[in-house]
Amino acid sequence: MSNSSYSEPQQLPPQFYQSTAELGEEEEEMPATEKDLAEDAPWKKIQQNTFTRWCNEHLKVLNKRINDLQKDLSDGLKLIGLLEVLSQKKMYRKYHSRPNFRQMKLENVSVALEFLEREHIKLVSIGEWPEMYQAHDDVNAQTH
Repeated sequence: MSNSSYSEPQQLPPQFYQSTAELGEEEEEMPATEKDLAEDAPWKKIQQNTFTRWCNEHLKVLNKRINDLQKDLSDGLKLIGLLEVLSQKKMYRKYHSRPNFRQMKLENVSVALEFLEREHIKLVSIGEWPEMYQAHDDVNAQTH
């Protein structure tokens, strides 16, 4: 029997080997689940860009555009506009068309959240926070 069919074991690519740093001697690498949840996780950026494009497609009707989701939705105006375009309904109560102060921005976001609630639209992956905290987070995104 000849050894012609026998081949030397192939060397694995470097990513299959652990360095001493990975074993905890110098640096600890972040577990995969933490990497996926990190602010700069690639899938988050892709999802954010996809959602931004989707919003902009609907906001074209109003001649409005979103560049940065957190900043551009923080005063509630583009969020309200998006909800009105998607639902083809007007908000149930008045909102500030020129929100100059933080409180006005909070009220606008609250108007949008109230509209969703009255239309029986549940927000997924937002958590069970009271409405004012959600509005507060949207407005505070502008300052962070």
